[in-house]
Amino acid sequence: MAERLSARQAIALVTDDFRELPVPAGVRAGGSAADGPLGWQGYDALRARAAERTGEQESVVCGTAHVEGTRAVLISFEFGFLGGSLGERTGDRLAAAYTYAREHRLPVVPLVATGGSRMQEGMIALTQLQRVARQSALLRAAGLPQPAVLRDPTTGGGWATLGAGADVILALPGAQVGFAGSRVRPPEADPAAYTARAQVAVGSADAVIRPEDLRRTLGLWLRLLTRPSTAPAPVPHALGVPGLPATGWEAVQRARAPLRPRAERYLDAYFTRRAALHGDRCGGGPASGSGGAEGTGHDDGMLCGFGEHEGRTIAYAAQTGTATRPAGYRTAVRLIRLADRLGIPVLTLVDTPGAANDAEAERQGVGAAIADLFGAVAAARTPITTLVIGEGGSGGALAAAAPGNTWATPDSYFSVIAPELAAAILKRPPEQAPATADQLRIRPQDLVELGVIRGIAPPRGAPAG
Repeated sequence: MAERLSARQAIALVTDDFRELPVPAGVRAGGSAADGPLGWQGYDALRARAAERTGEQESVVCGTAHVEGTRAVLISFEFGFLGGSLGERTGDRLAAAYTYAREHRLPVVPLVATGGSRMQEGMIALTQLQRVARQSALLRAAGLPQPAVLRDPTTGGGWATLGAGADVILALPGAQVGFAGSRVRPPEADPAAYTARAQVAVGSADAVIRPEDLRRTLGLWLRLLTRPSTAPAPVPHALGVPGLPATGWEAVQRARAPLRPRAERYLDAYFTRRAALHGDRCGGGPASGSGGAEGTGHDDGMLCGFGEHEGRTIAYAAQTGTATRPAGYRTAVRLIRLADRLGIPVLTLVDTPGAANDAEAERQGVGAAIADLFGAVAAARTPITTLVIGEGGSGGALAAAAPGNTWATPDSYFSVIAPELAAAILKRPPEQAPATADQLRIRPQDLVELGVIRGIAPPRGAPAG
């Protein structure tokens, strides 16, 4: 179990200049109903003791602050005040904080520590979740980001709204995170499933961050997510071998070379700083053969996140050369839709022999995941730039490519299907794969001539496209 920080201690982890927002009108007096909307005997006394114990008048503290230079609205839960539960007064404060954020064009950062809705207010308390969801939706519609920090514990409706509904989810080590709190989950439930690390493993949270690193990490995210731009991402320089392949089969061999530069090298060369999104937010159990170390909601074959390039924020979705799994496509969809909402241009790097086609991928909905990525790219209003850096295998690669703004490196190819598979479908012997590669016209220069791509990426030292 993590150390349970007070609301003010959590704020102090990320800023030194917090200014509390005024309490909304009518909330300070607490209303006219004795013992709350249900007349729950002793409720007023319970709140009074919580206030005396914590020094707070409600379960949330709301205000503004600069986090590593970026101004934001902070919402910090006080778990010592009735378990950080959400009641009607909590909802009033949250609504006022979100309204202030929209009016002043500020991101919102919930620092969550809550056990859920307040029983002593019954359904009035539960409906505050609808108010929170509405406020989050209005913030999204305004093009403003909401990264969240999960503290111990983050359970119930607070997790299912302010936590799981955030754009980026960071968590402190040891935090209990799950919809069911420790007192209501089944007695035989595995407690390890209700942790921040478990949520990261299944793709439902992005990272576990040490307290001493939280300010820097949150500050980087806020900086990256609050810099919209209308200009497309510049085309990265080609990092591999110079010169164009003479044949289609040579193009295939170059793209499959073990030492060819992969996505990590391209991202490191392109960005001065970057922060990674992790997972598709769809959950799932451990992948087959993973030993439980990684969940099906995450695919190492697709790297997604936001980075800084020449003083601008660029979002990226980069295939790493493996067969892309459903979670990889869904994470790319998540990335593109978030970037589109925030007005941030996107760079995609295509490098896959194709989509994963094993039985597990089918059970995880690989077709639907690819379709969703095609749709996200097609519907995006923010500019998308694509560079094919290796293998471009069929629809599993094309789904991540920008129509009209796709480029290729000299050591790449793009094909309707792998030459070996094409030869098999045509009932040709395996030795006919090289000749089939030539017929498919998959070399970078062929793709330019066919109008499939815009051009070939220049090498380092030459002007980028």
